[in-house]
Amino acid sequence: MKRKINSTNVIILIVIIILLCFLIFLIFNKSNKIENKMANLINKNLKEVKEYAKANNLSLDIIYEYSKTIEKDKVIDQSIKEDNILKENQKLIVTVSKGKIGKEVYNEYNVNELGNVPIMMYHKIIDMKNDETEYTLGNVDKDGYNRTTEAFRNDLEFYYKEGYRMIRLDDYINGDIDVPLGKSPLILTFDDGDKTNFNVLGKNEDGTLKIDPNCAVGILEEFKNKYKDFNVTATFFVMDGLFGQEEYNEEILNWLVLHGYDIGNHTKTHVNFKNANETKSQEEVGYIYEKLESIIPGKYVNIVALPYGSPGDKNHPNYKYVLNGVYNGKKYNTSAALRVGWTSEVSPFNKNFDKTFLKRIRAYDNNGKEFDIQMSFENLKTNKYISDGDQNTIVIKSDSETNLGETYNKEVIKY
Repeated sequence: MKRKINSTNVIILIVIIILLCFLIFLIFNKSNKIENKMANLINKNLKEVKEYAKANNLSLDIIYEYSKTIEKDKVIDQSIKEDNILKENQKLIVTVSKGKIGKEVYNEYNVNELGNVPIMMYHKIIDMKNDETEYTLGNVDKDGYNRTTEAFRNDLEFYYKEGYRMIRLDDYINGDIDVPLGKSPLILTFDDGDKTNFNVLGKNEDGTLKIDPNCAVGILEEFKNKYKDFNVTATFFVMDGLFGQEEYNEEILNWLVLHGYDIGNHTKTHVNFKNANETKSQEEVGYIYEKLESIIPGKYVNIVALPYGSPGDKNHPNYKYVLNGVYNGKKYNTSAALRVGWTSEVSPFNKNFDKTFLKRIRAYDNNGKEFDIQMSFENLKTNKYISDGDQNTIVIKSDSETNLGETYNKEVIKY
């Protein structure tokens, strides 16, 4: 007698077979899928780029800039590097050439790479509103050495909107100024290594430092995210106590270096060099270099910010020990030294440039008088450094050629 077939079992079997076939199809299809890779668009024209973006479902943004080597309307750079796997609706940013820069462009932007550069001097950044202080606007003390957080944020907004872009102090003293065409370099410095410069609130879950958003670095990082082209950086000049947080000091130094900031020398005890002898002067400078070398070897800058601006005269007998000396049997060499506040400094390409005795602008408010921020930047409108956008050239006006000094082996262009 024939066995009767159970229709339910047949259906289940068929479903299982179908599912197995579908699974095999998916596995086979995935293993044989060809993923699109990013092509090299450098030197391609704009029409080709648009067609490529459309064919690969890419969101296209175009930036234009001048180029010495790439023809007009051809690609200089691309945000997605060649051979990277493409994703649906991925954003592609291409930089397209506006052609070579010529005299008409220099005139349009008033390029002047012999112009002055502001080196800003800050100390404490106190978490206060401007109207909570007894003094003018954002000053927390009578002489305006310390700023409120509100004032510091306003300062940064002002610098950015006035067309300034930050550069490292160390790059400036070495004649390496890299800011876009038409923009001007700006340098930030902080003296004393105060806790308000870098305040640690503990550790995040991943073990990284939890940074106070209202300390100087917290605010700088805020602006780094806000304005990607601001090139946020600064140099922090420390003493023996570093940032006053023994538990975190070494991590702070390493964090700063890793995130694009610099560490310099503000002497061991904030000495007044006018009152120090030969031995004391060398100890004050050499001790900090030795300490930094033990924590961040080779990653600090050999630059001294002079406490009180002392001795204030390069002919003072102790000044030579700011620049060179011996401590604990080891020689030290200082490449540059900073004075306390005053006015902007000349271009590193100016014949009067002296990196061992640099002026700074005190970042304070005084109703547009005595070289406060307002007065200093008003003065800069007529003589500021304006970049040609190429760090390998020095562009100057023909009538200023007599002021040209060290060129650092760069091409000099006169117009």
